[in-house]
Amino acid sequence: MNKLFLYICIILILSNCSNKTIYSGKILNQEELKDINFVNKEKLISKLGNPSYVDPIENKLFYYSEKSEKKSIFKKEVKYSYIFVFKLDDEDKIIDTKVYDTNNIKYIKISKDKTSNEIVKRGLLEKVFGGVGTQQELPTTP
Repeated sequence: MNKLFLYICIILILSNCSNKTIYSGKILNQEELKDINFVNKEKLISKLGNPSYVDPIENKLFYYSEKSEKKSIFKKEVKYSYIFVFKLDDEDKIIDTKVYDTNNIKYIKISKDKTSNEIVKRGLLEKVFGGVGTQQELPTTP
């Protein structure tokens, strides 16, 4: 029993001595980060691949990339963590590009942009009284 305990302790000590690099999201190299100003969606996807998330309402593409090193069971150091946001127009041309460093998340300002509710338009009485009365069902078939 003592030998088993000794072996377990040795394995835990040796496993804590090794560094492990962990990538999350899109793995980007320095070459891809040099020229981040793309013209259209086709060139963007050919260079960076498929996005991590696509926002169909706002027509935006999101790429997430993070690299961290695990030095021990209790210590994890994030080397870099970025979110790249590309806004497209109706012709799939990139009109706006933003890069967020999530390591410095306290410096990121919350956006005041709001998504408009084009599905249900409410009148003044509905805004005042809310959901009072019968509800209308939206058609499910085109």
